[in-house]
Amino acid sequence: MQRGRGGATCLALSTSALSTTAASETETACERAKRLIEENPVIIFSNPSCCMCHVMKRLLLTLGVHPTVIESDDDALRALSSSLSAPAVFIGGELVGGLESLMGLHLSGDLLTRLKDSGALWL
Repeated sequence: MQRGRGGATCLALSTSALSTTAASETETACERAKRLIEENPVIIFSNPSCCMCHVMKRLLLTLGVHPTVIESDDDALRALSSSLSAPAVFIGGELVGGLESLMGLHLSGDLLTRLKDSGALWL
């Protein structure tokens, strides 16, 4: 685990690195990802070379949210669901979607409410 730019927690989607708490050695990457989604108020599945992933992280950091970021390739993300690709954000354990969905929530004014409800933002 490492601290990314702006304070986001960055993790790799590998068997050894995808854990913030003690877990069974037999836990698969998919099981770890599901556990992390449940444990963290905001989690982003990101690709290091994706500009949309960068925009998503910057938006959340600008709002005062320090998301957990899992840097992975799309193959690892598809282990969770065949329809997911980076960037994908989960807030409060629920899939929001990609950048378009996150921006839609932000523009409608619903993003701050969801972030507060998940415990990611205290205002």
